[in-house]
Amino acid sequence: MNKIISLIIGVLILAVLSSFFLFTVSERETAIKFKFGEVIQAGYEPGLHFKWPVINNIRTFDKRIQTLDNKPERVFNTDNEYLMVDYFVKWRINDVKLFYTSNEGSIARANTNLAGVFKNALLEEFSVRTLDQVISTQRVELMENLQTITESKAEDFGMEIIDVRIKQINLDQSVNESVYNRMRSERLAEAAEHRSNGTKQAINIRATTDKAVRIMVAEADKQANLIKGDGEAEAIRVYAQSYEKDPQFYSFYRSLEAYKKSFQQSGQNMMILDPDSEFFKYFKNAQP
Repeated sequence: MNKIISLIIGVLILAVLSSFFLFTVSERETAIKFKFGEVIQAGYEPGLHFKWPVINNIRTFDKRIQTLDNKPERVFNTDNEYLMVDYFVKWRINDVKLFYTSNEGSIARANTNLAGVFKNALLEEFSVRTLDQVISTQRVELMENLQTITESKAEDFGMEIIDVRIKQINLDQSVNESVYNRMRSERLAEAAEHRSNGTKQAINIRATTDKAVRIMVAEADKQANLIKGDGEAEAIRVYAQSYEKDPQFYSFYRSLEAYKKSFQQSGQNMMILDPDSEFFKYFKNAQP
């Protein structure tokens, strides 16, 4: 029984002593060893490591991916507009010793330094682009350039940039109304120009159509007069031939036509004729 107790006490003493001489680094961490406040070793891999008590102290750092997600930055573009750019940056510790010395070992300080670097990159990239370009045609190129610029600067802080994303780009509220009024004026001017062009085209089309109609009507009148003239000439020729063949029948036929037209008159029309006139000669005699 005494042996068991002694063994337990020995294990406890060994554990206490081990805590003074050993330290562990998890898979999510990296560490720095100090000697009287001076960094003597950094970038420990996960596992169990040795230290001298009192002489050495250890500080661990989270090496997982961190996210910088500050409030939107206000930038100025080539359209003389203030834009609010919402973004995030994914990063992690790359050089833990440099990270410690440049950021005082603070994640919050690192995010502050990275935010300053990224804001300068935003100002540089947006100063050479229009709103349409950063929203559509050059959005991918913009983010790639931002990541490249930020990566080169972040190395000075012992940080590695994993990803850069622009979440949203909005006009600054202070200029929204003026931009809207400008866009409205541009659209009204464009609409007026379209209406003017439409009116001009409509006048040209109507003039062309009216001219074509007048030409067609003139041609039709010309053809009608020619046909009418040909018909009248043909009628005269037929009448002349009929008269030459049988003058008495021709006279009788013409009288019948005159009777027909006269007796078909309606309304209050009245004719007063002498019964002995030439008009009624075919009513008096069976033979002319």
